[in-house]
Amino acid sequence: MPTFDASLEADMTEVRNAVDQASKEIATRFDFKGSSAKVEQKERELSCYADSEFQLGQVREVLIGKCAKRNVDVRFLNQGDIQKIGGDKLKQILTIRHGIAGEDAKKIVKILKDSKMKIQAAIQGDTVRVTGGKRDDLQAAIALLKKEVTDLPLTFGNFRD
Repeated sequence: MPTFDASLEADMTEVRNAVDQASKEIATRFDFKGSSAKVEQKERELSCYADSEFQLGQVREVLIGKCAKRNVDVRFLNQGDIQKIGGDKLKQILTIRHGIAGEDAKKIVKILKDSKMKIQAAIQGDTVRVTGGKRDDLQAAIALLKKEVTDLPLTFGNFRD
């Protein structure tokens, strides 16, 4: 039976490249001269540092712009709270989403079941496996999910006949 997996996974190589490009731009920009503005990456966590809230917003905008140019969907980034760290310095952590959360997976399964298509959807860990009798049904399911689920940057892979 034909199947495919709907998952939520960013291309970490492209994220790393976007962080490197953002760091280079921040280091050379005139408005960041003499400040502690920078971006760091640890696994699936990006840390933005700056001297003021305005500068932190600028650092975040540079990073988001570089992610967009590298085809990394900005919906992968969850923005945390702004934290004060020593003196007048600020920090904000952006976490990179990985895997479909339980509530979101249930929502995807419900959308597919309510569509009355001849397919079955099952939650398998942090992915949703969709099985159907015909390849055309699965392609229609992918089109439906792309249209209905706009808050998650879903990736569709492991398509098998």
